[in-house]
Amino acid sequence: MADPSSYRPRPGEIPAEPGVYRFRDQHGRVIYVGKAVSLRSRLSSYFQDISALHPRTRTMVQTGASVEWTVVRNEVEALQLEYAWIKEYDPRFNVKYRDDKSYPYLAVTMGEDFPRAQVMRGAKKPGTRYFGPYAHAWAIRETLDQLLRVFPMRTCSKGVFKRAAQVGRPCLLGYIDKCSAPCVDRVSAQEHRDIAEDFCDFMAGNTGRFVKDLQKRMKEASTELDFETAARLRDDIVALQRALEKSAVVLPDATDADVFALADDELEVAFQVFHVRGGRVRGQRGWVSEKGAEDLAEIVEHLLQQVYGGESPEAVPREVLVPVSPTGRGNLEEWLSGLRGARVQIRVPQRGDKRSLLETVGRNAQQSLARHKVARSGDLTARSQALQELQEILELDEAPLRVESFDISHVQGTDVVGSMVVFEDGLPRKSEYRRFIVREGTADDTAAMHEVLTRRFRHLLTAPGAAAEPADDAVDLAGGPVPAAAGVTAGQPVTPEGRPARFAYPPNLVVVDGGLPQVNAAAAALSEVGVNDVSVIGLAKRLEEIWVPGQDYPVILPRSSEGLYLLQRVRDEAHRFANTFHRQRRSKSMTVSRLDGIPGLGPARQKALLRAFGSVRRIEQASVEELTTVSGIGPGLAAMVHERLTGEAAQSTPGVNLATGEVLD
Repeated sequence: MADPSSYRPRPGEIPAEPGVYRFRDQHGRVIYVGKAVSLRSRLSSYFQDISALHPRTRTMVQTGASVEWTVVRNEVEALQLEYAWIKEYDPRFNVKYRDDKSYPYLAVTMGEDFPRAQVMRGAKKPGTRYFGPYAHAWAIRETLDQLLRVFPMRTCSKGVFKRAAQVGRPCLLGYIDKCSAPCVDRVSAQEHRDIAEDFCDFMAGNTGRFVKDLQKRMKEASTELDFETAARLRDDIVALQRALEKSAVVLPDATDADVFALADDELEVAFQVFHVRGGRVRGQRGWVSEKGAEDLAEIVEHLLQQVYGGESPEAVPREVLVPVSPTGRGNLEEWLSGLRGARVQIRVPQRGDKRSLLETVGRNAQQSLARHKVARSGDLTARSQALQELQEILELDEAPLRVESFDISHVQGTDVVGSMVVFEDGLPRKSEYRRFIVREGTADDTAAMHEVLTRRFRHLLTAPGAAAEPADDAVDLAGGPVPAAAGVTAGQPVTPEGRPARFAYPPNLVVVDGGLPQVNAAAAALSEVGVNDVSVIGLAKRLEEIWVPGQDYPVILPRSSEGLYLLQRVRDEAHRFANTFHRQRRSKSMTVSRLDGIPGLGPARQKALLRAFGSVRRIEQASVEELTTVSGIGPGLAAMVHERLTGEAAQSTPGVNLATGEVLD
């Protein structure tokens, strides 16, 4: 732990204006981002009496090695900059107010020529309308199946859509009238887009006009004695009503609002949010986060900042109902209004339906926190015990809070790849996983392990002020080579913002899959790049023994050891990650196309041809003049492609009638 007084700025240096500040550790990694109305007042509070600070804040200040700040014009700009930095740096000591799970959404790809309805997870894409989130993907599919009777829009993938267009026949949904089949021109692109827009309006809560329109058309058909059409419209009305029944009416005035509630104890806080659109609950989310030194008003402020910071304008509702008025409420409303493009109100309901709904969401949050504490108490204890065991058995200076594991995968020396997985505090951190393509000719596992570790540890930041030889690819802030005293090891690039670019955070422990040969290769790789303060071990599969460099005998842990269980999880995750990447590479290398082997026709030009014509058969049928219309295909290359493909077609094996044995022309 560092002494905060060693990097405490002089009070006269800190401006009194509003701004955003960053704490960095000794490796240059941003560990905390915060904002303040007065930077001088806020930063001075961290260095007064650290014993009076919240334990989490005290640990952050002692872990830090420097602090820097940026002055802004007002608090709204501070909100925007704080969110951008938290998203960019993912600081270790900032409480994460968003769930790490990926909830399913009903998405409509309005940015495509023929919009498609589908289940989507992960980051939201521009040009796509999202509805939800839903608790389960099957709930989305049930709702979509009901609504396709009334809104027969496309749900197929690009491959299925393109194949149907080529053969001139729609898929099964087109035959049962659950798709308008734009692939075979049953409807035009504009007519299909109109269907998609009506579907989005219905999902957004404008349900009344669709039901009334269908009822009106049903009565007209019945009056005209067209009972078949009337029966079909009656079934469509029933389908819409069933879809509406899945979302209960909670606010009678067709309100669009997000309702937040929380339940907390001394260590953690549970959040619940109901997304209400048109008075109906359209989605629900819940998660649990660590609790820092903030009070409830600050927690609500940061919660809204993190939830809405990366959302599209239509995801921000007119009203946000919260249990406690957040700090800087006026600034938050101004910021959210700017995101939405219209007025947004943050309210604390006191009575009526909205208060009752807030209490319901609060009960959900309390139950979520109770379930979380029961499920996590054993896990937290086991992880702490595992890290403590490894520290004692391996005689480490501190608990291995960051563990990196490496593995090699190949088949008889072909498609050799390596993997790196990262566990922090005993849990996987998948955003920092890395994959390596090992150079050709490296068939030996130890040589491949040596190469992978050398490439990974070439990108480590040494202690500040330590001398290092300048590297060819290391650059300073001005774009020139790093001087010898810059403290950057060979191969360490630095971004224009002054932070390490990749692989910049060193591990406490490196685990390789294998025995003593693999461990020695790993230790040699670290020694060659000048990394001497990272421990290396190997975990062999045969007896699950732990090998340490320089020791003739392994360390044997009991089968019930939590430390051994953690090492097995890390090793197995690296093995899985390496095998997955190897299978992808092998599958790609085994895929042979008729376009392969044509001189001058590389992967980029092959993709351009396939994008233009849709298939190899259509490329074969195209003339030389048509081939030259593709970008990158000149007359000479077009003639060669045409000659090769038509020559192969002429030389192909004739067909045979299996019944008679007759050779067919």
